[in-house]
Amino acid sequence: MRCPFCAHDNSQVKDSRPSEDNTSIRRRRQCEGCGARFTTFERVQLREVVVVKSGGLGSEGRRETFDRAKIEQSVSLACRKRPVSQERLDQLVSGIQRQIETMGDAEVPSKAIGEMVMEGLRQLDSVAYIRFASVYRDFAEARDFEEFASSVQEVSGLGNGEQ
Repeated sequence: MRCPFCAHDNSQVKDSRPSEDNTSIRRRRQCEGCGARFTTFERVQLREVVVVKSGGLGSEGRRETFDRAKIEQSVSLACRKRPVSQERLDQLVSGIQRQIETMGDAEVPSKAIGEMVMEGLRQLDSVAYIRFASVYRDFAEARDFEEFASSVQEVSGLGNGEQ
């Protein structure tokens, strides 16, 4: 494993254990070059999944390999400064990844992934859900935001964060 600090090619595993949700192995490593310590995660990948992006005006969408980090980044951004633990975010992202990999399809539309994220955030934190929706659904003006937020309140008085 390449060191993220000095780019040395070799590191030594100092500690290995399952993650909190048992979906990955957490490894503490030490660089043989600079001595820095860092953590890596090893996850099972059932198959290569290709994400089909939405194309514009009748054009075929472009394709790219599924990247868990993109979902992690989106979810983290939506939950920024919200009372949601990193563990809950990891569980959400792992659940979405498992859903995608067990669908049986080699290609998954980005729209389907977006909807999975929306549903997960809806159950996790209403503010994060609205934040994600405002970007994902491309709200054009404040009225769009208002209408969506009021529909969220009407649906079920969603929970906020860790309950």
